[in-house]
Amino acid sequence: MNRRTLLTLAAARLTAAAANSPFELALRTRTETGAAAALREKFNPAESAVILCDMWDSHWCKGAVTRVNQMAPRFVPVLASARRAGFIVIHAPSDTMSFYADSPQRRKMTELARAATPEPRTLPNPALPIDDSAGGCDTSDKFFKAWSRQHAGIPIDAADYVSDQGDEVYSLLNLRGIRTLFVAGVHTNMCILNRTFAIKQMTRWGVRCILLRDLTDSMYDPQAAPFVSHERGTELVIEHIERHWCPSALSTDLLAALRSGL
Repeated sequence: MNRRTLLTLAAARLTAAAANSPFELALRTRTETGAAAALREKFNPAESAVILCDMWDSHWCKGAVTRVNQMAPRFVPVLASARRAGFIVIHAPSDTMSFYADSPQRRKMTELARAATPEPRTLPNPALPIDDSAGGCDTSDKFFKAWSRQHAGIPIDAADYVSDQGDEVYSLLNLRGIRTLFVAGVHTNMCILNRTFAIKQMTRWGVRCILLRDLTDSMYDPQAAPFVSHERGTELVIEHIERHWCPSALSTDLLAALRSGL
């Protein structure tokens, strides 16, 4: 065996060993009074998954489209590092499963054995700090179903899964021994909280969720209460989630932690 082959094998062993190495991540949560609190936790990549909520190819609200287009490229390096580290990656573009019906990533999800979902925990469900009752669009557009697939700028790898059903996602997590679900995508005050695969339902089923707070956006119009900027409205929803539902982390911190172990 020549020197080049030996070096290649050694590098492969080091990569494989690092792939499932625990990593430490800074989290942010909130006290009962709403004050921010920082903590650090260790995670095992083999017990972690990341789910992308409703990162669609288009939207009825032009403002939402602009922000998703700006955000989409930032998903790519995070997901690539997560895969290499051993994460499961789940793409959840709701209402577009017909587009993915023949894809291997969708078929392997539908073919999974179903795990029984536990009795949901009864948890408080406080009102949001923003008024999104009119739809939350900041560009005065009217609703129509604009989406047909996930944003084309976010690749779906052969190892990934596609689903928009909570019981399917829970079954995958249960069967693979996943303890932590990192949640990213849109919109923070709507689908991120309320989809069957998202924060509220997964938390009620006992799955630990962590919001990637720099990879999300809200549906909030500054012309509605509390009459703050769109960016501040999103921050208020993130603070609400940190206080009542789950901690948050920065995707940049996650990326740095995963890269340091690869």
